[in-house]
Amino acid sequence: MNSITRTLLLCMTAATLSACGAGDRLKNIGKAPSLSAIENPTAQKGYRPVQMPMPAQTTKASYSPNSLWQNGSRAFFKDQRANQIGDLLTVEVKITDKAKIGNTTKRSRNNKDNLGLGGSLGAHAWSNFIPREITGNGDPTNIAAATSASASEGSGEVDRSEDITTTVAAVVLQVLPNGNLVIEGRQEIRVNFEVRELLVAGIVRPADISANNTITSDKIAEARIAYGGRGQITDVQQPRYGQQVLDVLLPF
Repeated sequence: MNSITRTLLLCMTAATLSACGAGDRLKNIGKAPSLSAIENPTAQKGYRPVQMPMPAQTTKASYSPNSLWQNGSRAFFKDQRANQIGDLLTVEVKITDKAKIGNTTKRSRNNKDNLGLGGSLGAHAWSNFIPREITGNGDPTNIAAATSASASEGSGEVDRSEDITTTVAAVVLQVLPNGNLVIEGRQEIRVNFEVRELLVAGIVRPADISANNTITSDKIAEARIAYGGRGQITDVQQPRYGQQVLDVLLPF
């Protein structure tokens, strides 16, 4: 295969990859990105029910005769906080994270070994029978020699700062056997030609939900919080398809 053929194949491959999403991109020129349709989160593609280790089953709460008070109840009035599938609660997302890590490693090693018979076992007497390729100049004290050296040096640094503060309404998708709630909330905001997306999902304990039916993000177990966007600005910030393909394929 000559160089011209390889060049043509490369150009055709790049054109094919670029055309994969070119149709939708050309169709939406001059239009703001569309918002996602409101639908049942459990019916979305990729949804997987949450399964967690559960304690042993306990007997249900019982009522005393002629009493409205439930044995073991923690409140006299009905709890208005989210506790059933389909209930809503407000999630206060507040992430303030700052980390700085530096690491430097330097290692080196040098080895030099020599193997010979010296004067043992009358080596000088039969040294002439040892091939010179082994002993060099016929010296039995210089049968083998080995030298090795290795060195490595590396350094790394992480300096990151994140600050996100927002609120989003979430829906209770599951009630686990131990009473914990599986929640998920999505929010999309379109400003001009850019859509900002916020996703919050995880497991919450009903006792951590405040009286005004809100919970902070630091009390969500197995929390999954995603904040991103799509639109013209996000598109410009991404490398082109050809560059992404080359970054994956090129080994150097």
